[in-house]
Amino acid sequence: PDHADSNYRMTNETLLSKVAIPPENVFRIPAEDEDHKRAAANYSTTIQQFFNSDSPQFDLVFLGMGADGHTASLFPNTTALQVKDQIAAANFVEKFQAFRITLTATTINHAHNVTFLIGGEDKAATLKEVLEGEHQPQTYPSQMIQPANGELLWMLDESAAANLTE
Repeated sequence: PDHADSNYRMTNETLLSKVAIPPENVFRIPAEDEDHKRAAANYSTTIQQFFNSDSPQFDLVFLGMGADGHTASLFPNTTALQVKDQIAAANFVEKFQAFRITLTATTINHAHNVTFLIGGEDKAATLKEVLEGEHQPQTYPSQMIQPANGELLWMLDESAAANLTE
């Protein structure tokens, strides 16, 4: 949870530690478990139990996007992009030479609201491809995020939006 690449660490430092939220309302992925498939399965079970459902529906999923078009830990051309029947999946990410545990696109797309917050000129070219280019979700996993019965909001700074035509 305190690793430099940990999404939880980043979220905790920038958001969770700054608001009065009971710790029992935070469901951190146990990514330090060396059995990554077990960690993903245990996290899925925790979420199923909390929602009392095999198909949980989060109120809000808040996402970023990497310069390569990844979101959550759904990276280009990785196996988790094919997973449709799990809440979370263990995903080997070549660029880190490590496993990442991620919510699946199916789980994210089941949310009531999904919000992307994208900033920085290093994202501008990719963001144009994600929003205005050909549908290539294996290359740009952020394109997979299309809530079935929810709202999708993109919040962009000017530098990230610089190449957009719409």
